[in-house]
Amino acid sequence: MKDSRLEYFDASSKIAITMADASSAALALAQAHLAGPVAAGVLASALAGVSLLGAEMGEDDEAVTWRLDCPGPLGGFLVESTAAGTLRGYTKKKILGDFDGVSSPGPCETLGETGSFEVIRSVPGRILASGGVAVDFKGAKSSGSALARALDAFFRDSLQRRVRTAVFGWADDDIASGMVSRAVMAECAPDGDAGAFADVCGAFASGAAAKAIGDAMAGPRTILKKLGLANAELKKTTPLSFACRCSQERAKAMLAAIPEAERADLPETLDITCHMCGRTWTVPTR
Repeated sequence: MKDSRLEYFDASSKIAITMADASSAALALAQAHLAGPVAAGVLASALAGVSLLGAEMGEDDEAVTWRLDCPGPLGGFLVESTAAGTLRGYTKKKILGDFDGVSSPGPCETLGETGSFEVIRSVPGRILASGGVAVDFKGAKSSGSALARALDAFFRDSLQRRVRTAVFGWADDDIASGMVSRAVMAECAPDGDAGAFADVCGAFASGAAAKAIGDAMAGPRTILKKLGLANAELKKTTPLSFACRCSQERAKAMLAAIPEAERADLPETLDITCHMCGRTWTVPTR
């Protein structure tokens, strides 16, 4: 399941299951941003979550953005998935000196007790849809469970859909040694089996779903069995990868937008860093 989104459907109960694994993409992005382990863990959770949201897209050039603003020391994040399955994004703070390598803080310590989330679907030059929710993080045991609350609230309150999610993001203190970025979502169709969906929701409420995706060795069929949907049929597979649309040409175009009189005071070359992926482009100013 590495670096892919898998979409299943159980015909008997009319329950859809979407799984996402963005672990390799999360590792590459965290390393590009030089993130510490705490920020990297939250970024991994966010990438897994936006990978689930990517299943909602219907146009070839569409992108979905998931943003969190929060009062905690992390400040929030912005992550994006495109229809092609490319992922990018950042946390507002990359290094949390009070926690990195010292402790494993809970979400209230890093994010704060509440957060404001926004989901935006867009194509170049046009917003297709957007929705936001405010979420209470108190009692959440991890950044993944906090973000799963946000996804559940978004689908329930903004879209009026019956959805449950589990998100797991983790980074080793030595990030290069390992990261996990995985998520699973169950949705019951309007005419689906309410009793079967209640049983599936029980697996989410008990933590069994989160535990299953947190085991990097657990394959899709193992996760489906944990949800009681072992016979669900695979309908679609989408590869996921870390990629950014920034380029030398875009950096030059951004610099060209500065009035020539102001560019005269700049050095002969300028380093421009993409906040979405951490890559730096060196461009001439004249």
